[in-house]
Amino acid sequence: MEENEKVIAEEAVKAPAAEEKAEAAETSAEVVGKTEEAEDNSAVKEKAVKAPLNASVDPDKFDWDSFENETDYGDDKKKVEEQYDQTLSKVVENEVVEGTVTAISKREVLVNIGYKSEGIIPASEFHYNPDLKVDDKVDVYVESAEDKKGQLILSHKKARILKSWDRVNEAYEKDEVVNGYIKTRTKGGMIVDIFGIEAFLPGSQIDIKRIEDYDALVNVTMDFKIVKINQEFRNVVVSHKALLEAEQEKKRGELISKLEKGQILEGTVKNITNYGVFVDLGGVDGLIHITDLSWGRINNPKEVVSLDQVIKVVVLDFDNQQKRIALGLKQLTPHPWDSLDADLKVGDKVKGKVVLIADYGAFVEIEPGVEGLIHVSEMSWSPRLHSAQEFLKVGDEVEAQVLTLDRENRKMSLGLKQLTPNPWENIHEKYPVGSQQKAIVRNITNFGVFAELEDGVEGLIHISDLSWNKIKHPSELVSVGDTIDVQILDFDESNHKLSLGHKQLLPNPWDEIEAKFPVNTVIEGTVSAITDKGATIMLDGDVEAFAFTKDLVKEDGKQAVAGEKLQFKVIELRRSTRRVLVSHLAVYSEVKEAKAAVDADNTKKAVKKINSNIEKATLGDISELAALKDKLEKGE
Repeated sequence: MEENEKVIAEEAVKAPAAEEKAEAAETSAEVVGKTEEAEDNSAVKEKAVKAPLNASVDPDKFDWDSFENETDYGDDKKKVEEQYDQTLSKVVENEVVEGTVTAISKREVLVNIGYKSEGIIPASEFHYNPDLKVDDKVDVYVESAEDKKGQLILSHKKARILKSWDRVNEAYEKDEVVNGYIKTRTKGGMIVDIFGIEAFLPGSQIDIKRIEDYDALVNVTMDFKIVKINQEFRNVVVSHKALLEAEQEKKRGELISKLEKGQILEGTVKNITNYGVFVDLGGVDGLIHITDLSWGRINNPKEVVSLDQVIKVVVLDFDNQQKRIALGLKQLTPHPWDSLDADLKVGDKVKGKVVLIADYGAFVEIEPGVEGLIHVSEMSWSPRLHSAQEFLKVGDEVEAQVLTLDRENRKMSLGLKQLTPNPWENIHEKYPVGSQQKAIVRNITNFGVFAELEDGVEGLIHISDLSWNKIKHPSELVSVGDTIDVQILDFDESNHKLSLGHKQLLPNPWDEIEAKFPVNTVIEGTVSAITDKGATIMLDGDVEAFAFTKDLVKEDGKQAVAGEKLQFKVIELRRSTRRVLVSHLAVYSEVKEAKAAVDADNTKKAVKKINSNIEKATLGDISELAALKDKLEKGE
């Protein structure tokens, strides 16, 4: 054992570098669990490390015991240690330094950074580098120069993170393109390894076009641009789409600078939407709006083109500033109006298919790209306002008559009703004034009822011609769809208007009222409803009459109240307004007036008789007669 120590010391003096390698080998042996003998040799070598490196001492004559006990060689030992320390690196904790891999096991990796001892790093921190080997240079983070066991604590993972974070920030500030490895898929996007840091790649930032299969991108390496960094939470967001857009923008600018209106280009259908088609013109997209795909009306662009189809297009317009290109497909073929039959004229019949319905009418395509409008008023002879949906639907095959034709402005109007007989041509013969007809209630308004005699022939029953009695609204008597008897009252043939009546076919109740309640008739009635002006009086037969407030005063001077039954006198019948006026006051006031008239007449007769006899009487008789006269005049 003593002989071995001398050999080691001699090697330490002659070759410090060789000693460091021996120390690394011994430390590695200690980590991977060598035998106890190896551990003893390591301890011996550790003593050898402390030997004076530059001392000119014969190893065979060197007194190791004195050196260890610091008896005779205290100064030399201190000097040797200082010289040895000067050969080691100055280690600063919490910094990243470069080290050399000295040994590798399944669980650990030994790294030499030129310090007293080697650092031990878990092998798991090097999983990203399966080709790691001895003598490779690696970055390590010094966590502690010595732990409780005197061991140097290093971390390769932290070194990578710190260095990577600095690299990420530098790339972000310099707007650099970085290469990354897509590790896995996550909610809303992908996780990308950038310089050893996990960054988030949103799904919307992967590509310009829609990604159908995200899983196919896992384990793929591609270029990215760092678009956002959160320094506080150390979050990084990257985008691949930004690089594609930048490249596309460059190509777009180059292409637009060479564009001219009317220029014909070839492109590939890249995307189809409801409003149009995007065509790839060679790295730059242009849009064909749905209206520029076909001269005919289409519901979906897929009716004309398909994905990846190569087509020729014409440049309609472009915007240098907004980098937009408007393309056309239909413009490459002649306009259908230019090839329309030259003999077609107003009054001709045409056949076509309904391609669009609006509230005001329907558009009928008689040839691809040639349409005519059938206004709702030209669909039926009926004067009522209709909606086009009541007559036609998209896809219907119809025959119509050409009403107007404007080849210059490419407009045409059509009519349906013109192909059916006009029911108003012989209206007087079919529906003479005064005749009784049956009609169907089609519409009810505040002022009356519209009733249909036949398709296209309607008339108005005014509210005043619905009933002999006064009503507030026509719905009190009829409903939509009811069949009602009407009488033809009048015509307005030019405007296709017809006046109808319903009450004219019913007995006039006023004939019966006038016969039953003639003026001056005294009848019994019930006070129904009282208003400020008077009260409604219900007479026999549910006939309503009206009494003014002054006519409701009873004989005792009190006012009549609702629900009270009294005698009323008919004082007036107003046929024009269908109103019966009655009075309770007139009933008892007439009796008083009659009695007063009789009394007055009797008094006159008595006075006249006295005057005729006064000449024959004596003076005494005269005084008696005078007294009698006074009594008569006083009513006694």
